Parts: sequence; C-alpha cells; structure tokens
Amino acid sequence: MMLTMNLFRQIKDGWKIRLLSFLLMACVCFIHCEKRSQKNKIYRVGILSSFISFAEIADGFKAGMTELGYLEGENIVYDTQIGHASVEAERQAADKFVADRLDLIFSFPTEAAVVAKAATQNTNIPVVFALAGIEGNNLVESVPRPGGNITGVRYRGPDNTVKRFEILRELAPDIKELYVTYDIDYPTNRAALAALRPVVASLGITLIENRVKTAAEIAADLQARSASGDIEMDAILIMPELVSQSPEGFSAIVEFAKAHRVPIGGAVLFTANLGAAFSYSDDFFETGKLAASLADKIFKGTPPGTIMVVTPDNYLRLNLKVIQELGLTVSEGLLNRASEIIR
Repeated sequence: MMLTMNLFRQIKDGWKIRLLSFLLMACVCFIHCEKRSQKNKIYRVGILSSFISFAEIADGFKAGMTELGYLEGENIVYDTQIGHASVEAERQAADKFVADRLDLIFSFPTEAAVVAKAATQNTNIPVVFALAGIEGNNLVESVPRPGGNITGVRYRGPDNTVKRFEILRELAPDIKELYVTYDIDYPTNRAALAALRPVVASLGITLIENRVKTAAEIAADLQARSASGDIEMDAILIMPELVSQSPEGFSAIVEFAKAHRVPIGGAVLFTANLGAAFSYSDDFFETGKLAASLADKIFKGTPPGTIMVVTPDNYLRLNLKVIQELGLTVSEGLLNRASEIIR
C-alpha cells in the first residue's frame, strides 16, 4: 500500500514538472514569436500636412524614425498627403488613412491635427501631432495626459505671440499702431488674440485687426492702404495661422512692408529668411524628431493618450540685413539671445 502511494506521488510530481516545463517553453516560444512578429512587421504611417511649407517637419520625423530603427521601405512605409490649406482636402486625406487602416497618423499643424483626431474618433488608430496649438480647442485633455488616441508636440501659440510682440517692440520701441491679419476661424487665433490684446492695450498701442479668409483678401487690404496714402500701421505681427504665412499671403505682406519700410515680426522660422526682421518659433526638423520618439513609444505598446505632450524649445532668428535697412537698432541682449543671425 505504501509503495503504491509513493508511486502515485512520483507520477503526480512528474506530471507537475512536465506541465511547468511545457508552460515555460510555451512562454519562451510566445515571447520569441512576438519579438519576431514585431521585427517583421511593416508599419504604415499616414502623414497629413496643411502646406508643403511644413515639409521639414516630415523630414525630421522620418529622420527620427530612422534613428530609432524604422527604415523606410523595409519596416515602415509613409503615405504623405498635403491639404494645401483646404480643410475638405485634409478631411478626405484623413478619411483615406482611416479606410486604409494605417498604424498611425502624423499630422501638422493645428488644423490638420484637429481633422485627424476627428477622423479617427471611433477607431483605434493613434494620432501624433506636431506644431499644433492645444489652447482653445479640444485636441487634448491636458499636457500630462492628452487622452484618447492622441499625443504630440505642441505649439505655444498664445505665449509665442506675446513674446514676438515683445521682441518686435524691442526692435521698434516707437510703435503706436500694430497690424495683424488672420483667419478668425483658424483654431489657434482666438487664444493668441486673447493673450495679445491686453498686452498691446496696456502699452497704449492700437491693434489694427484685418480678418480674412484668403491670401487675396490680405493683398487687397494692403493695396487699399497703399493707395489711401495713410497705411495706419508702424509694424506688422504675423499671427499663428496659415493664411498670412502661405506663400501668397506672406509675399503680399513682405512686398507691402518693403515699400513702406515697416518691420515684420515673423512667426515660423523661415519667415526671417523671406523678409521678416526676425522670427521666433520652434525648429521644424527638431519638432519632427520629437514626434518620432512619441510614435516609437506607441508602436512599442504605450497608449497614446497616456504619453505626455512635448513642448519644444523656441529659437530666435534675426535678419540683421532687414533690420539695418529699416534703420532699427539691435541691442546686445537681443543679439546674444538669437540662435541664428542672418547677415
């Protein structure tokens, strides 16, 4: 009887050992297969941009993804769509991404990000944005926890707008009338204007606001001011929106400013190269690389809504040639703060 019991225990213990061994081997096999699956997976990413002018953001994103091991044509492919400042075109592109069931949508700037979020509302497709204002819209719930299927690299619209005004006034302290032109429906403008108006008013400066929908309306307004003999402005501040920074809109502003010797406070960095006295914003390429690090976290399993929104550094680019042509004086302090000086 005792022998039978001992034999039974040995058999029972043997089955336990075999079962544990089997489970251990199954776990190892699963982990190996999972890693192999991830290694062999080809990620499909949709890139949605409002303007070709922002292409450097996509370049930075791709460069960042390459550094993280995502090689285009091998384990990642991109479908790039440019909306050309058309909300309808952006919606169609975002809907196409959703229909194609892509692994992620990378969108920029603000309007494209808002469109991408709306298009993916009832899906599990994550969205990573860049150069997008988060004030005055429902793009994210908060910076620490953006919520839902979205995260990204923010654009500090209100703060940057006030800072640009301060830099412009440092260059041209005698400003009495400041001109801004903008599309009131663009998502970042209301919050930026709410921050700018009281600061301008507190200094006794009149803010001249020209609300438009197209670049042609900007050109028409400036032409009318030129013809009147009284342009009613001492300086121009570019707002964080697309119409005034479109090739047509900004060209009209630069042409007017040169003819009337009016300084322009630029927004995105490339405006300093095109005729603004300065520009103050984040670097497009760097912004794209920051967004790549967020996409990598998502691909590795982190829910996008739990990934903190990134706030990039800002850079001051001074166009010393334009400043000198306008007869303005640059303080040593401003020169020292500049990340780049165009001579």
